[in-house]
Amino acid sequence: MPIIEISSLTHPGAEIFSSLTEAQLRNRLEPDKGVFIAESPKVIRVALEAGYEPVALLCERKHIEGDAADIVARCGDSVPVYTGDRDLLGTLTGYTLTRGVLCAMRRPQAPTVGAVLNEARRVVVIDGVVDTTNIGAIFRSAAALGIDAVLLTPSSCDPFNRRAVRVSMGSVFLVPWTWLDGPIGSLRESGFKTVAMALTDKSVSLDDPALREEPRLAIVMGTEGDGLADATIEDADYTVRIPMAHGVDSLNVAAAAAVAFWELRAR
Repeated sequence: MPIIEISSLTHPGAEIFSSLTEAQLRNRLEPDKGVFIAESPKVIRVALEAGYEPVALLCERKHIEGDAADIVARCGDSVPVYTGDRDLLGTLTGYTLTRGVLCAMRRPQAPTVGAVLNEARRVVVIDGVVDTTNIGAIFRSAAALGIDAVLLTPSSCDPFNRRAVRVSMGSVFLVPWTWLDGPIGSLRESGFKTVAMALTDKSVSLDDPALREEPRLAIVMGTEGDGLADATIEDADYTVRIPMAHGVDSLNVAAAAAVAFWELRAR
């Protein structure tokens, strides 16, 4: 493997880890050239197992033959491994949280909504959620609690955002997802009933037996502050609330998603 010693994060090729913004990494103008950054050996291994293509590694020297030895070997001779002093690499924001390894990976082409929904029974629609931590946590719960696919409205945060990937612990590589290219109500054409998670006078309890009997459900989660738009709630087949105690009226969107995923999972 090509081990490249660097003394500056502006070294040609290494700037992918240090100076490119999330928007530049995503490369909206040329999606086939887009990349994302995976952090820590565990997350990188999940991505490689899922078939994602590595572009470059940034690694502390001690990890090349240590924690990341299997990753370096698996990436092969065509993937450069940039390495340098810990103090240099430590100037990267968040680098000390990664256990010494970053991997730039090729961003795959987003699948169609139809392909993602093909065999799905339970999906989540993330509508306008912009906090990267919440996106990562929702994906982790989706993977753990039996959600078959994730759809995101264009106003939502990119699941391949560096922090979202890290918080998800690689779950963004395990659950099929794509961007929703039409109104949420269009999911009915694929046989889904929509479940808006919202507090209204018409909301039914999350444990309502009718929900479990639905063959295909799309659980719609709204923004961190305002929740779902009124029009989205009005258009939903069900409006659902989580029963709570002590006068608490809401949960963080990631926590609410986990509760909803568990209760509404396909039996």
